[in-house]
Amino acid sequence: MNNPVKHNEADGQFEIALDQGAAFLQYRRTGDTMRLIHTEVPEAMRGRGLGSQLARAAFDYAHFNQLKVVPVCPFVKLYMQKHPEAAG
Repeated sequence: MNNPVKHNEADGQFEIALDQGAAFLQYRRTGDTMRLIHTEVPEAMRGRGLGSQLARAAFDYAHFNQLKVVPVCPFVKLYMQKHPEAAG
């Protein structure tokens, strides 16, 4: 499953629109630091890689904008362990 990720800068989150609602990864940006705070995927859609898509989009955005990523969200911390290349 590969749904488009939208960067909603006004609300400080990356989003995937779904029929069942929305999956999102909230962040807070301060200067050159982006804190990845919370990932939420509708229960019926879990286990399909949506959280990973959101995390990848956040890391791509941070890399492109030369931001330091601080993972607060447990899902993002786990994602970083499984995909160390994402943080680099």
